[in-house]
Amino acid sequence: MLVKQTTKFIAILVLLMTSVSTFANSGEHDNQHEEAGGNKVDTPDEINAYIAHHLKDSHDFHLYTNNETGAHIGFPLPVIVWTSAGLKTFMSSEFHHNDNGQVIVNKGGVALTKIHSKIYELEAGADAVVFDDHHHAENAHKVLDFSITKSVFGMLLTGLLMLLGFVALARGYKKGAIPTGFSRVLEPLVIYVRDEIARPNIGEKKYRKFMSFLLTVFFFIWILNLLGLTPLGFNVTGQIAVTACLAIFTVVIYMFSGSKDFWAHTLWMPGVPVILRPILAVIELVGFIVIKPFSLLIRLFANITAGHFVVMSLIALMITMKEAFGPVGSTGMSLVLSLFIMVIEILVAFLQAFIFTMLSSLFIGMAVEEHDHH
Repeated sequence: MLVKQTTKFIAILVLLMTSVSTFANSGEHDNQHEEAGGNKVDTPDEINAYIAHHLKDSHDFHLYTNNETGAHIGFPLPVIVWTSAGLKTFMSSEFHHNDNGQVIVNKGGVALTKIHSKIYELEAGADAVVFDDHHHAENAHKVLDFSITKSVFGMLLTGLLMLLGFVALARGYKKGAIPTGFSRVLEPLVIYVRDEIARPNIGEKKYRKFMSFLLTVFFFIWILNLLGLTPLGFNVTGQIAVTACLAIFTVVIYMFSGSKDFWAHTLWMPGVPVILRPILAVIELVGFIVIKPFSLLIRLFANITAGHFVVMSLIALMITMKEAFGPVGSTGMSLVLSLFIMVIEILVAFLQAFIFTMLSSLFIGMAVEEHDHH
């Protein structure tokens, strides 16, 4: 029963998260052109810009650039946009640089441009973007972007891995009380979430109701964090829209699951002067609706983004310190430091999933707790 509920939560969570990530990606604005060619990145400013660019979401996977030919090595993802002429679909590899160095694709009579991974539609008859003095596009407007971006692909992949894992666990229990195969790896983690997170914070009587959500959130964040350490360059939990959506899930669950006792103590706190009760009610509501979810989303976002930035910065030491230590010395130092940080990041990947799940269960437990009346 628990596994079935968890698989349902996985499907719902991944669907909503991919939708939110897609709209967040289409809604952000950037005023700079896509850089053409394969110029070497060898100055501190270029390295910082390169790292900032790769921490963002994108419509393709860029693995590396051939410095001799300028060719970008990677693979494209599907672009799905709603324009003034209706739905347009194509692969992101169709974007190409024109004579003006801008990224333009013509699809079904509609000219589309990509400005730092944000897709815009050009006005009728335009074949290039015109920028004003503040570098805002004057003859282009945003489109509804439903594309399978890198972050969306990562969430879909994570959802698939979770579904396969929990289905395997359910089948393992059908064969006997002790699961076999990969299920034996998954079972201790499920028990850990149940006994160390859900039960102590929510209580023995009510924890089962929220186990499917807590398991989904824990494994979803953990797997995404681990994918972020692969060469594919995922940074899903480093996207503020993703962490905000996860926090909103927690808010909705504990707000709608709150007991009468919880709302009575929140809106009309007993034991304090009547004149102070409305003030305390506002403070409590702000805490539950704003402060608590903000602490959830910003902690996960900041830690994961900072971790990726540090790893890429240490890798860049082989470029910035080449003159001081030589090619061999700077490369060796960069590899040793990067390896050390990567080991720490593996621990952080689990720790952040644990903290988010722990705090979510704690907030839920505060909402469903029944107070003793004397």
